[in-house]
Amino acid sequence: MITPENLHKQLTVGEVAARSGVAVTALHFYETKGLIKSQRNAGNQRRYPRAVLRRVALIKVAQRLGIPLAEIGEALKTLPDDRAPTAADWKVLSEQWRRELDERINQLTLLRDRLTGCIGCGCLSMEACPLRNQGDVLGEQGPGAHFLG
Repeated sequence: MITPENLHKQLTVGEVAARSGVAVTALHFYETKGLIKSQRNAGNQRRYPRAVLRRVALIKVAQRLGIPLAEIGEALKTLPDDRAPTAADWKVLSEQWRRELDERINQLTLLRDRLTGCIGCGCLSMEACPLRNQGDVLGEQGPGAHFLG
């Protein structure tokens, strides 16, 4: 329970892990990547502000959406360090990520729709494969591997 006395109390890494459901090692990793910040006490132990809990929640939601950590880090740099992200902050970030997510959904939908044709060819006809070589454009480049992946 948050009381006026402990409102500004800093949290240990174990407390942050327990409250957020994120492993201590993940918190250390987030810190090395600059996603969260801690201070050191006199005993050189990490102490986190309470606001870190909301930042960690934001990181986890963004990861679940498939947002790369580097992008999450760039987004977090736009937020002030001295407070928890707000609903308004989340609105700005989520609108940007929503556009990217919509684009990925469109790409996956196209991939799914072309998959039926791929199953039909059974990867026996590289000229007709709708996923690897639509329209046999690679055949026009001559023999050999043209791309990896």
